[in-house]
Formats: sequence, C-alpha cells, structure tokens
Amino acid sequence: MADKDSNDMTSAPVGADWSPELRAEMAAMTSTQRAAVLMLLLGEEQAADIIKYLNPKEVQALGGAMVAAADLSQDAVNAVLDEFVDMLKKQTSLSLGNSDYVEKVMRRALGDDKAASVLNRIMPGQGTKGLDILSWMDARSIADMIRGEHPQVVAIILSLLEHEVAADVLIYLPSDTRAEVIQRVASLDTVQPSAMAELEAIMKMQFSKNSSAKSSSFGGIKAAAKIMNMTKTELENAIMANLGEIDPDLMQKIQDNMFTFENLVTVDNKGIQVLMRNVEPDMLMVALKGASDGVKDRFLDNMSERARGMFKDDMEAKGPVRMADVEESQKKIMRIARKLSDSGELMLGGADFV
Repeated sequence: MADKDSNDMTSAPVGADWSPELRAEMAAMTSTQRAAVLMLLLGEEQAADIIKYLNPKEVQALGGAMVAAADLSQDAVNAVLDEFVDMLKKQTSLSLGNSDYVEKVMRRALGDDKAASVLNRIMPGQGTKGLDILSWMDARSIADMIRGEHPQVVAIILSLLEHEVAADVLIYLPSDTRAEVIQRVASLDTVQPSAMAELEAIMKMQFSKNSSAKSSSFGGIKAAAKIMNMTKTELENAIMANLGEIDPDLMQKIQDNMFTFENLVTVDNKGIQVLMRNVEPDMLMVALKGASDGVKDRFLDNMSERARGMFKDDMEAKGPVRMADVEESQKKIMRIARKLSDSGELMLGGADFV
C-alpha cells in the first residue's frame, strides 16, 4: 500500500520532513484537536455553518479543543493543514479525478493568500488559473489591482466580470476614467488570443494559457448597458453625462439598451404578476411613487380589486418619499426583473432588453 501511495503522489509524503519535536506533538494530538485547528483556520462564518450540524456533545468537545488550540505550535498548525489537504487530495483523486475541487475548497475555506501558499506546496502550478482568480475577489480589490492599468485593459476585465460585480468595481475607479471605460466596453467585440495572453501577464497569473485560434467575444453595447443597469443612479447619471460628451451616439445606443423602470409598461400581464410575486410590496410602493401613470396602472391592473384598494391606501399612507429612495427601489426591482428574465420567467419588453 505504501508503494502505491508513493506512486500516486507527486511530492514527498506529509510528515517526511517533520522534526522529532513536531512528530511527538502530532502523535499526541487527537482527531478532535485536529478538527479544532481546521475550524479556527476556516474563520467564524464557515465554522459556524459546520457547528450547527453537530450535536451538543460534539460542540462541547470541539469548543474545548478550539480554546486549547492556542497552546499548539505554528508548525503543528501547518502540519494539521497539510494533513487535511493531503487527505482531501487522495479522496478527490479517487472520486472526482481532478484538482479543481481541492482548489475550490481551499480558496473558499482559507482565502486566496493562504490557499495559494498551500496549493503551491501540494500542487505546483495549480495555485492560480489565469483570469479565473477574479471570481474570488471583491470589487474593491479588483479596482485596486486595475486602477493604474490602461482603460482598454480595465474594459476587458469589466467585461469578464458578472455585470453586478463590474458595476461595483466602477464605484472604486477614478471618476475621470469611468466614462471612457464604459465607452470601451461598449466598443469591444472580440479580443485576440495575443491580447488575452498579455492581459494574463498583467494580472500576474502563474498559469500557462491554452491559447485558442478563436477570438474571445466580450463586451459590446449590451454588456455596457447591463453594467450601467447595475450602478447606483447617481453614478449612472454622471457616467452617462460624461459619455455623452465623449461619444453622444454611443451613449444613446447604450441608453437604448438599458432597461429602465418605465420600460416595465411593455411587460405582459403574466410577467408583471411574476415580478410582483418576487418583489416586496413596500419596495413596490416606494418605486411607484416616482413612476408614470402608465407604469402604476400596469401593476394596479394586475391586482384584484380588494388588493388594489389596500395597496393604494397603504401607498397613500406612506406620504412623501425621497427621490433617492424611489430610484433605489426602482433599481432593485429592475435587478430582480433581469434575473427573472435571465431565468426565462418573464420577457423584458422584447428581445431588445434581454
């Protein structure tokens, strides 16, 4: 069995380089203590998710071990982590057949920095995978990383992100570059493999890209419109105004593809009913405070007489609301509408807005 294991592993077995002191410390450590170390490494939120599945006796034992873990050496903590990763790697090689699962688990549990350190030890070359690292980063971190890059590079990166994440990244970019970035997103059509390879280098990814003869399709007017749909109203207005000064025709094309709250008047009855089931009544009341009569009637006509009367009474009782609250509620409803559209549950005013 030992020979088989050594053939399966590309690196020395875990523990081969342990000092005598570390071997003694690990030999004295129980499985509960090992679990306690892993729980502490996971962080509060993930650890809490696991603890809720344990019975009271297990929680008490694990909690005591977590408190006592403060007395463990740093080498022992690292050794427990290495043991866990080694075990996980063996299990996944038998059942899942690839290292992707190990990488995803480690990144989710430990965060990018710790995971990269462990992955580089156990799976050389597997610590990062090109631009996929973006999916593990928050908007502020992405913005910090690309802030000094050329607007074309920034535009390509935004086009690779989920539209909602891209909208959040825009918030953290310099205000004088936002309009140009959106202009470039809208103007994107294809990105050549050589440009993608250069982008990989800029992102400092330790990963050999499998270049394809085909161009990658990113961006375009619809992508720019979707990103703008996800931005805050104030930011959206500022960017569109700046873009109007740079390229009025392009600004109009983006605007034409943006789905606004007023466009809900074009949604059929079934779609409105689906949307109403997914939106809190209070949010809808606030949103309709600043809507045209046509949009208000679109929703009211899809309520029963009794429900319509109660809704109008409650809406009137709310009194005046701030326009900022109205716009924010409308934005939230539009995001819900787009998600429902993406899942095929409703059609947003025809193909032009999908």
